Formats: sequence, structure tokens, C-alpha cells
Amino acid sequence: MNRHLYILAFILLGTLFSAQAQFDKKQQLERQRQELLSQIERISKLRQSNKKEEKNVLNQVESLNDKINVREDLIKVTNSQVNLLTQDINENINKISALRDELAQLKEDYAAMVRKSYKSKSSQSRIMFLLSSENFLQAYKRIQYMKQYSNYRKEQGEGIKERTALLQETNRNLISQKKDKEKLIAENREAREQLRQEKEQQDALMAIIREKESSYASQIRDKQKEADRIDREIDKIIREAIAASNKEVAGNNKEVANMKTFALTPESRALANDFVSNKGKLPWPVETGTVIKRFGTSRHPTLPNITTYNSGVEIQTDPGSMARAAFKGTVFQIQVIKGGGYAVLIRHGNYLTVYQNLKSLKVKVGQTVSVKQDIGEVAINPFNGKTILKFLVFKDAERQNPSDWVYNM
Repeated sequence: MNRHLYILAFILLGTLFSAQAQFDKKQQLERQRQELLSQIERISKLRQSNKKEEKNVLNQVESLNDKINVREDLIKVTNSQVNLLTQDINENINKISALRDELAQLKEDYAAMVRKSYKSKSSQSRIMFLLSSENFLQAYKRIQYMKQYSNYRKEQGEGIKERTALLQETNRNLISQKKDKEKLIAENREAREQLRQEKEQQDALMAIIREKESSYASQIRDKQKEADRIDREIDKIIREAIAASNKEVAGNNKEVANMKTFALTPESRALANDFVSNKGKLPWPVETGTVIKRFGTSRHPTLPNITTYNSGVEIQTDPGSMARAAFKGTVFQIQVIKGGGYAVLIRHGNYLTVYQNLKSLKVKVGQTVSVKQDIGEVAINPFNGKTILKFLVFKDAERQNPSDWVYNM
């Protein structure tokens, strides 16, 4: 008996865990869908605000590519939601069928019991049933039997009510799920149509680019050379800053003074450990934004024969947006970068976060900053009208992928 109970409990627990996992998956998909919708809206607004300035075809294609990529992700997520809803609908259809069969059986049993009870319903027959007892004990047992029979009838009636209520609730859930599914399918249909139109625009722009491919390829290479020059400048600043910091910490210790990585005090080591423990959980360095260029080497989205390298991530945000500290630390360096505005370096032990392309500052060297504290206003690019923050992460002088550190980037 106990073995059967354990098996039943195990099955019930498995069902509960499965239902919870399904619910969590639905919530996760809905969060993703809402975030993707927000990104599309943000990109559309930014494209609209940049329309007058964005005369360069390459910039137009890059903006459109970002929107197409997000739109495709949205369609995938919505498809996953539709599939989950289809599973739920099928489960509820099966549940309704089982409940109807169970309810029919309960009603049939109850009707039979009522008919049987009706035949012997008169108070006289019940009294005669008791009076015909051979002794007091038998009479007592008959009274108990009559009570049990009455309770059983009551339980059967309650069972019918409960199953009827459950059937009605399941029907309501089914209707709601079907409406949700229809809504998602309609949204997906609309998203596919918008995607088709955007790809048509993309094809038209690509046709223009192909006519002058060599000219546009030259523009891309020039932009990469400028980015490489700024990267070398940042790298040099960091190497010199590490050397200066170690010289200050080392005193007469030449070995420490010559280290190529930060010499850490107990306090700075604790801060570095705290920074590492928050890997993947850091807030975005702007309140709202869209990553338009990711870290590392990649093929150019417009001219696939050309590869480009990005030392950090580039985030397009709204005009007037403030860059903010991704983690607590100390403002280590502020530099004016030719073609890159102000660059603010914040130290977190032997880690650095760099905020590049600021037009104004709200911090100074040596200042302690808290997480999400404003650092400065992000500059607007005069050539394409875009407000872009370049965000970098370093471990000592080694570049890191910011997307590994920032939550959901």
C-alpha cells in the first residue's frame, strides 16, 4: 500500500514540476517578446529621428539590418509561444473530454442511487427497517448505515458540483487560450509582413551599394582604421595607467613596479572579486539602448567580403542620454580621444570599464562612483545623427567581451 502511495506522490510531484517549468517557460518567452517589441520600437524611433541626417546608404542599411534581426528574433519567440499554447490547448481538450466522461458516470451513478432511495424513501419504511432489528446493536448499526448512505449521497452530489465547476473553468481557460493563440498568430502575420517590407527596402539599398561597392568598401576600411587608431590610444592609456599605479604601490619593490598587470591591495582585490561575482549581472551603461555593433571580429553585414573588428560594444541610445557606471569603483582616467569625445575609465580592482564618446562629464579623476551613477552625456555623431556609446571592459590590459558581463546584452 505504502509503495503505491509513494509512486502516486512521485507522479503528482513530477506533474507539478512539469507544470511549473511550463509556466516559467511561458513567462520567459513573454518577457523576451516584450523586450524585442521594445527594441523594435526603439530602433524605429531612432531611425525616424536620424532620417534627415542619415544620408549615407551604409548607415541606412546597418540600421535596417538591426531592425530585421530583431524582427526575426521576435517571430521565432512568438512561434515558440504559439507552440506552447497549442500544447496547453490540446491538454485542455483531453482534460475536458475526460471530465465529461467522469461527470456522465457520476450523474448516472447518482441517478441510480436516487431511484433506489426513492423506492424506500418513506419514513415508514425507514422506521420499519429500524424496528425490524433483532437487537439494539443491530438497530445501532442500521442507523449508522443510514447515516453513511446519506453522507455518500451528499458526497456524490458535491462531486458532481466540483466536476461541473472544474469543467466550466477548463472550458473558460480553453476559450482564453484559443483567443491568445489567435492574437499571437495575427501579430506574427503582421510581423512577417513588416519583415517582408523591410527586406524589400534592404534589397533596394543593397542594389545602390553594389553599384558603388568599391567606394563603400573604402569607407568601411577608413572607419575601421579610425576605430583601430582609437583602440591603440585607449590601450596605451591603460598600459601607462597600470605602470603609474604599480609604481605608486610598489615603493622600492622593482618587481611590483615592472608588473604588466595591476598590483592589488587587499581592498582592490576584494573589489575585483566583487566585480567578478557579478559577471553577467551588471546593469547596462545606459538606461535604454540597442546594441548595434558587438564585440570581436565579424563580417560586415552589408559587404560580407570585408571583416571588421570591434573592441567593445556600441550602443545606440536616445539623444541626451547619460552614460552610467556599470559597477562601483573609482574614476581612474579621463581622456579626450580625437574623434571619440571624452573617454572615462573606471577602475574596479584589476578590472576597468570604459565609457567612450561622451560630450560632457559629471565625474572627475579620483572620484568614487556607485553603480548606475551618471558619468556624462553621450555625444551625437555629426555624420549620421546617431547617439552612440562605446562600452569596453578590460581585465588589466586585456579586452573582455562586455556582453559576458552585462545582463541580457
